[in-house]
Amino acid sequence: MTKKRTIVLDRIRTDGWFERLGESIGSFQTLCDVLGDRFFAFSLIAQARVSSLMIDRFNTDNSLVEFSFAGMGDPDDEEPERMSVIEFRRRVVDRLLIDEPAGPSASDVVDDPESLQRHIGPRILLLAPLYGIGVRELLVEGTSSSIRIDHEGDDAVLDLAEFRGLILERVQDDLERGTQRNSGTAIDLNSVAEAEAAAAEERWERVAQLLGSWPMPLAVYWRTPEGQNLPEAARQRIAEGLGLLGTACAKLGDSSQGEEVMRLAVQYANEGTSGSRIFARLGRMLFEANRHGEAIASLRRAGMLAPQESDDLPGIFLDIARCFMARGARIAALGALRAAQRAGLAAADSSEVERWLVAELGAPLERWRGLVEKR
Repeated sequence: MTKKRTIVLDRIRTDGWFERLGESIGSFQTLCDVLGDRFFAFSLIAQARVSSLMIDRFNTDNSLVEFSFAGMGDPDDEEPERMSVIEFRRRVVDRLLIDEPAGPSASDVVDDPESLQRHIGPRILLLAPLYGIGVRELLVEGTSSSIRIDHEGDDAVLDLAEFRGLILERVQDDLERGTQRNSGTAIDLNSVAEAEAAAAEERWERVAQLLGSWPMPLAVYWRTPEGQNLPEAARQRIAEGLGLLGTACAKLGDSSQGEEVMRLAVQYANEGTSGSRIFARLGRMLFEANRHGEAIASLRRAGMLAPQESDDLPGIFLDIARCFMARGARIAALGALRAAQRAGLAAADSSEVERWLVAELGAPLERWRGLVEKR
């Protein structure tokens, strides 16, 4: 009988490699803004050396990238190339999808970092954490191997070829999204109204389709004098659009991208008229990601920025109460609920928190309420 082997992969995990590398690259954020975070990561994995950027401030997809690839035995590889961001993305992904040199077979792989990396594929190991996928164990049986992975807290076991195919399919999906850009100016404020209507119907894919090209050019534009001096009404409308897009990203399963977009929205909104709604959206996104402490901070900021008689205040305070409820903070939840009720929250909307407080506090809560009502 063939002996089954389980090899723990902790020594070859690459979680956070891109973020750590960013700490040592002075132009890291600019490259991410122009090329796109994942495409810049792809270029590093494909050994593309970016030597210069000619940035189009109004549509970064039209920016020019000058780069060369590290040689792989072909002298032409090191020749400088210059192309638009869109073409650069295609070029990098084409390079990335070239088959890696074959490593040791399943029957020959040993518990050694180099052997394991070559068996699974060095590029695959670097690509996996970009999609929130961690490698846990290699399971070897005879001439076949599979891999145990974790993704957003869930474990799965995939055949090694299936795992590679999954990662490369996601790369190709990114390429498709990253090259579907309209020519001309990427920002059309008229799209916000249509996106608002789509969001009201929870058609999040439509919101992403309408506004998906906004983050990169707006991140670059924000750093320019023109961006800093943008008229207030335009800034707030941009912030509202980015807020919708951030929510859409999270609803479609990309919470990290949604948070990045939302924080850009915060920059544009600042303390303007859309600021309260942006912070409220960010708070709800963090709440849904079970990051309740961070959600409370954003929601409190939303409450501070909201006008005194705003119709949004009851919902903001109720969301704060729900965050405290999730953390088991009973008195804090009671205080937030009372603030929501004073702001005009309907009794039916507070029922979830109300039932929890009654179950948690019982008779002391009723006695306290009796004393308060007598005042």
